[in-house]
Formats: sequence, C-alpha cells, structure tokens
Amino acid sequence: MRLKAWALSLMLGRIVEGTILQNGQVRETDFPNTRINNPASYGFKTYDADAPELSYKGRWDSKKVSYWSAPGVVFGFSGDTVAITFGQNTVNGTLIGYRVSGMDWIFTNVTVGGTHLLVTPETPGIGETYPVNPQRFEMRVSNWGYGVQIDKVHVGAEESLIKIPPYKRTIEFIGDSLSAGDFQTYESLSSFAYGVGEGLGETEYYVTAFPGICVTDQECWGNPRGQVHQWFYSSDTSWRAAQIWGDTPEPWDFEKMETTPDIVVINLGTNDNNVANNVSAEAYVDAYKKLIQGVHGKYPNAQVVVMELWLGFYQYGNSYGQSLGFQQELEDIVAYFNSEEYLSAPRIWDGTTKTTKTLDTPSQPFVHYFRTKGILQHNDIGPQYHPTDVGAIKVASHLLQYIKLTFGWDLIATGPEVFHETLYWNDQDSY
Repeated sequence: MRLKAWALSLMLGRIVEGTILQNGQVRETDFPNTRINNPASYGFKTYDADAPELSYKGRWDSKKVSYWSAPGVVFGFSGDTVAITFGQNTVNGTLIGYRVSGMDWIFTNVTVGGTHLLVTPETPGIGETYPVNPQRFEMRVSNWGYGVQIDKVHVGAEESLIKIPPYKRTIEFIGDSLSAGDFQTYESLSSFAYGVGEGLGETEYYVTAFPGICVTDQECWGNPRGQVHQWFYSSDTSWRAAQIWGDTPEPWDFEKMETTPDIVVINLGTNDNNVANNVSAEAYVDAYKKLIQGVHGKYPNAQVVVMELWLGFYQYGNSYGQSLGFQQELEDIVAYFNSEEYLSAPRIWDGTTKTTKTLDTPSQPFVHYFRTKGILQHNDIGPQYHPTDVGAIKVASHLLQYIKLTFGWDLIATGPEVFHETLYWNDQDSY
C-alpha cells in the first residue's frame, strides 16, 4: 500500500493510508516488498549514516532525517548488493523511489527500523555489458509529507561505497504544494520542480517546498510559519518536524551544502492569495522581498526566477479564463530588485532579525520573471486545484526551455527516466 497525503485545495490535511488513484479508479501497482529478516545473516559490510561516501540531496537534518520535497541520497558502490536500514524517525510505510545509474525508478514502501534490500544481482542495471562506472545508487522520498531517517547503508562483504562528486551546476526551488507535487501520482517525483531539476541532467536540485505554506510569516493551512522564515531551517512545517524538533528547529547549515545554487526558482503566493488566509498585498510584497534578500545573502551569485502565479481556471461564457494572483505585485517586486535603488545598495535578510542589512558591494541584475500564462489549460488542473501529471510536465518543459534560453544551460539529460509511468502509446495501425 502506498501512503498518500490528501488535502483540500492547497490545505495540508489529515494523512491517510491508501492506494494510487487515477480519476477515482485504483491504479495497479506492483511495489516489491524489500524488507529482509535477520540482516546479520547476509554478512553485509556496513557504513554509518554519516559516512563521507554518502551524498545527501535536498534537505536533511543532522540526525539524517529527510524533509521538504524529493530529498534523496546518492552514492557509488561496487558489487551487486545495496541495503539500507531506516531509523526510528522514519514514517512507517513511506514510499521511496530508487534506481541504479540511469535505469528506471523502482518503488517500495520502507519501514521504521527495517533493513531493506534494494539492489541484488537481479536489479535492472546490475551486470550490464556496458555499465556506468562506478555504479550509481540513487534514492528519493516520493511524498512531501513523510520522510525517512538513514541509519545504516550496507553492501556486500567484500565490496565498498564510492563517493560520487556532485554535479557542477545546481538549482533550487522554493515553493508550496504546486512545487511539491501535491495530488500528483508520485507526488514529489511527479512535480514540475523535480521534472526541471532531473530533466536538466547532470544538475543538483533542491525542492524546498511544502503544501499550504505562505511566503508571509503567518499561519496558513496549518503551517505555523511562512517561507520567509522557514526557508532558513533544515526542517519543514510538518507535524513530524514539530515532533522531532519541537519549537526549536535546526537552522539549515548553508555553509555545508555540497554545492551552492546557481539558479533559485520561487513559486509562492497561491496560499497568500487565498482569502481564507487574510494576507494583505503589502504583507505579501514585504515577505517576498525579504525572501529574495535572504536568497541573495546566502547565494550572492545566484540568479532568481520569480514565477507568475496560476490559480486555476473558471468558465467564462462558452470558454474558459485563467485566474492569476498578485500579478502587479510580482512584476513590481522584480522591477524593484533590478532597479538602481536596490542594486546600488543591496539589502540582505537572515530570516531571524526584524531588519535587513545593507551591503557595501553593488550588485548586478539577478531577478527574472517567468510568465506561466498560456502554458496550462483548464483540463491540466485536477479537481483539487493542482496540476495533473500532464500539467506538471508542461510547466516543466516550458521552464526548462526558459532556463536554457535565459541562462544558456544545456539540456544534458539524454535518456534516463524522469517521470515514472508516463509511457503511453498506440501500436495498432488499423482500427
């Protein structure tokens, strides 16, 4: 069974256990049961969770607990065996995707305290005639609302882990449920943000996104803090983060990041724009500016992309219209950061103090506006106001081209699967 988090609109709702649904119909799945009994009998060679050969992707805290969207771990290995023991802060039943090198994703539900045998001689990618060397193991958490804790990593008795150097370019997404993949088939691994990060190829990506969150620092759909505050912390605003860290979450250690983002894409405001959260335009603009100032302070060389909001569609006469939100405000924010007023005396924000700090060094223009109007049509939005899987792919495809044209980034991915189970075709020529 797959754990699925359901919500109303962009709301973080109660978490229930269920299957993958397609338009109300159960989608057949065949997730292998990878948990093994008596792992000591396998004679593994075992590494601790802080082994230097392990590269943690996305945000993990110092206890090696994952948060936010699509966090993962990558490492090289020799031999034909990989197993992982998951710690006590794992949410039981969390669905993970994993693969060897460039093979397709395999999914399995992991268990608290369980050891899961993920790679065997029969795993696709093992024993190939022309292997990628070293073999690369990648694991990603599929659900934004759950998480795992890495306790141990195991390989064959005579084998070893191998450090995989990070890619040379990095992108980060800061967002809410639209970036986290809420209501999509494989959630985080079906989101447009993941699609861009993975679809670029040879690119590190962070998806610092959580459903229901505002950019404004206030309660929104059960999230106690907004991204203008929470982005500076390892953990998200989930119930399990509060369970683990209480009222004193662990600050995110920007200095220890493997790579610093070259591009930061921000898609925030859908929740601020909802009348239920009572956020004024002034509060929204102030928080959004502070967030960009925070990004500029932590990543002084990063380019920032502000995404135009999409708020679904409405029927207008005998056609449809697209709802937008904070359109003028977002355009004004972009203009402000590219103005002489800001660039001559840039201000940064650290997420904790009540005032910004002015830098002595002038900046070059670094904020861009990505217009989303016209990319999606009304049937690209599901009943719960979030993109369908196809809708997410459309947004990702347009954003990939925007990044290529604006920043000159080549599209390096040339074959490995990005979105799982989207292979549809017709092979009948007479019907």
